[in-house]
Amino acid sequence: MSIKIKYRRSALILFSFIATIVGLCRCMDHAKKPATEADAPTLAPAPVFADYTSSDKCVSCHKDIYDNYIHTAHSLTAAPATEKYIKGSFKKGQNTYSYTPSILLSMEKRDSGFYQVVYFKGEEKKAMKFDIVIGSGVMGQSYLNWRGNRLYQLPITYFTAAGQWSNSPGFPHERVLIDRPVTSRCLECHATYAQGTSGTALEPVEFDRSKIILGVDCQKCHGPAAKHVEYQEQHPEDKTAKYIVNPAKLSRIQQLDVCALCHSGNIQKTKPSFQFAAGQALSDYFITDTSGSAVLNGANIDVHGNQYALLRASKCFKMSTTLTCNTCHDTHKNERGQLELLSQRCMTCHDPAAAEFKTPTHTSVATLQKNCIDCHMPAQPSKSIAVFLQGQETPKASSLRSHFIAIYPEEAKKFLNK
Repeated sequence: MSIKIKYRRSALILFSFIATIVGLCRCMDHAKKPATEADAPTLAPAPVFADYTSSDKCVSCHKDIYDNYIHTAHSLTAAPATEKYIKGSFKKGQNTYSYTPSILLSMEKRDSGFYQVVYFKGEEKKAMKFDIVIGSGVMGQSYLNWRGNRLYQLPITYFTAAGQWSNSPGFPHERVLIDRPVTSRCLECHATYAQGTSGTALEPVEFDRSKIILGVDCQKCHGPAAKHVEYQEQHPEDKTAKYIVNPAKLSRIQQLDVCALCHSGNIQKTKPSFQFAAGQALSDYFITDTSGSAVLNGANIDVHGNQYALLRASKCFKMSTTLTCNTCHDTHKNERGQLELLSQRCMTCHDPAAAEFKTPTHTSVATLQKNCIDCHMPAQPSKSIAVFLQGQETPKASSLRSHFIAIYPEEAKKFLNK
């Protein structure tokens, strides 16, 4: 009997991978791309690696912001695969995943690094190195392996909710799959920049290892900063920031576009990855959905990766002319789980003293203003982040907060009965 190590290249598998990582993710619903190229606006030159700098260059002027930001899920969404960043255990008894009685995958620390090692009937068949960590570990982590200048997703993932190794989301649980490729679109939400070297112009499949900036660093939201750093270092007396984007000064739709790149579902790109930059129109780089049909059809929307579409469908968004993602989220800080703080931001629009606010449910909760979130943005199971834990026949899903802000009667009952 030989081990089944299946090799596939299907686009369906690729898009499944894009949807599954802790990741980044995305569902957009703006204006469609122009009907003809002649109608298209003139776009800014596409950024190149030389336009970027190291994010630690920001420290000299923005130390407090930088020190907070490096602890956020955005900053940690991709990193080198070192002991510091890998969440799963390599201890004996906690480091294996069994596919069948004959097929075992072991997570092992060796002199040259960390590996996922395939065994068949106790005999080592293939060792695959952890090279890149994808995901901060809040929900879980997936791992990438370099083979030449190509990246592949490793078959085993760490699933935080269970505190154990699992098969990677979308992977078969009865055999080892080792050839799921990683493209530039996969990297676009987990890296600030990645230089493609071969494949099609639209979708490179090989990368220059020396020209990848892992994680969503400052430049993902503020634009490439090499010129900004150079200018400010040469002109320290000039306190007006030059050659950099301040998202707070962008229009509402421009601010939303920055977030929508990764939080608006499987939008289809029309130009190569990493060409879009803060301040530009996302619809110039992607085909986007203006109908909102994905939200109306609950079967096609997921709480993971579609936060923007869900938010836009919410009454809170529709009734406001200023609400953006940053109204509720301070992206410079790790505020996960701080429900009272986030609930206070609801009160910037909702007056607790207003008559319409005094519903029977609201008046029955003494500490209402400390937690709006559990009732109106409940955690729901993700359709895309679901994994097979060892020995289980049904996948286990991660729970994420819905960004469709609404009244959920059953969730309110749970809250009141706590």
